[in-house]
Amino acid sequence: MSARWKGVFPAVTTKFKDDFSIDYKAMERHIDGQIQAGVHGIVTTGTLGENASLSAKEKQEVLKIAVSVSAGRVPVLAGVAENTTAGACEVVTDATANGADGFMLLPAMMYPADRRETLEHFRTVGRMSELPIMIYNNPVVYKVDVTPEMFGELAEIESFVALKESSDDPRRITDIYNEVGDRYQIFTGVDNLALESLMLGAVGWVAGLVVAFPRETVAIYDLARAGRYAEALVIYRWFMPMLHLDVSTKLVQNIKLAEVLAGVGTETVRPPRLSLVGEERAHVIRVVESALANRPALPELSGQLS
Repeated sequence: MSARWKGVFPAVTTKFKDDFSIDYKAMERHIDGQIQAGVHGIVTTGTLGENASLSAKEKQEVLKIAVSVSAGRVPVLAGVAENTTAGACEVVTDATANGADGFMLLPAMMYPADRRETLEHFRTVGRMSELPIMIYNNPVVYKVDVTPEMFGELAEIESFVALKESSDDPRRITDIYNEVGDRYQIFTGVDNLALESLMLGAVGWVAGLVVAFPRETVAIYDLARAGRYAEALVIYRWFMPMLHLDVSTKLVQNIKLAEVLAGVGTETVRPPRLSLVGEERAHVIRVVESALANRPALPELSGQLS
């Protein structure tokens, strides 16, 4: 398949009203704001989008909003994180009909599949998909590791065009290149390893804190791709205390609170998640307010350098 994804792809949050229903108007504003800020793609219903808290119908409704708002300006990927392979295939079928440009595909949830089972899951979904797919590897959270050798075995599936590497080990990027060359477009999925990953050859960043600070995220990416690492590092160092908030079991609550403090979102999460209280909440407020008080000027960029 011909998709050549690269750049900053926000894993957008799902906006809820106080009664926990989806706030569709807020979703429209959120996604349009990200695109206006210069992001290169959108990922719906990922971990940050509270995939597991959404019904099958709601996942498709969120996707349709993103497709409508994007209107072809950037590709829209639907997150696919289901308990069964059959369930993943069903999401792919429905999302294809609803206008997705591709998918971010996770291993099957709940059950920590072994190597053979993981490969079969990906192959089954990959072979039935009419659209390109980004494979998402996050062994830290999901307890299933898609190794560089496994990516080599999956390279025969035409629909697999990209991968999101979230193993918390930037050496993996070099290992993947050594295993399969440039067969895949490699994205980093760990906010506080993003610049290192871009320097090692990643061509994209599926980002979390971008939803609160999109222009700074895009600036880091564009500067890194242009080889202007010293300038990128200034912004990255400023950003780092907030980027650490993405590497947490409460990343959704952390990032939604950061959105509120940045004036671009709402804090409501669906149970069993609960909004932050006490010292957890105070810590996020301190980190974000300190960053807002010292927000760096962004360098001039002659258009998108990506």
